[in-house]
Amino acid sequence: MASSLDHVGAAIRDGVADLASPPFRGVAIRSLGVTLLIVVVLWALGTRLFTGYAGDMAGAHPLNVPFFLDGVFWIAGIFSGLALMIGFSFLIAPITAAVAGLFLDEVAEVVEKTHYPSAPPGRAMPLGESLIQAARFTALSLVVNLVCLVLLLIPGVNLVAFFIGNGWLIAREYFAFAARRTMGKEEAKRLAHAHSGAAMLAGLASALVLSIPFVNFLTPLFATAVMVHLVKRVSGARMG
Repeated sequence: MASSLDHVGAAIRDGVADLASPPFRGVAIRSLGVTLLIVVVLWALGTRLFTGYAGDMAGAHPLNVPFFLDGVFWIAGIFSGLALMIGFSFLIAPITAAVAGLFLDEVAEVVEKTHYPSAPPGRAMPLGESLIQAARFTALSLVVNLVCLVLLLIPGVNLVAFFIGNGWLIAREYFAFAARRTMGKEEAKRLAHAHSGAAMLAGLASALVLSIPFVNFLTPLFATAVMVHLVKRVSGARMG
């Protein structure tokens, strides 16, 4: 009988393979397109508010400041740009989570139909519950990553907080999402409690993907695929 560790390893392996499969490409392209559009708009606004403001001050000589202060303003602009870049690196998680919420059921359905055709088909959560879950996850993701941003001042601690915080959050929300597609709320809670350790390991693997630049945009899709595989495996569903 396969152990929880075996189930996690298999789920991660299958989730990685799914990302490269043809059925996922259309979903991934649409999700990436929307996410990148939001990131570009927010980056442009942030750049204008911070670096652009510093540059304007440098060129305008406000209050007839001495010419040598131009350099101070330009340096301030550079540092504000770096701060903006660091801030965005921690905000990628809530941004991608908010966008990917539109595509998670589609991803889960692809996994179920491709790998578990003989298992009872999953169903999308009721709209109200789905919206509440998406809003809760986005808000929690924002809080977790803002805390990690504050902890940036403590070397080492911030990395541990990033992986544990995001791993826990992904494990909690995505496992529940995958389970709710095939069972009631209470049954899904019992399954999540019984396999919390396995879900956490899968969540940490997803947090690792979240830490890789550019690849991190695919984290919600990867996490969804992994958790669907994990739920199916711990529930005894057979592949093929």
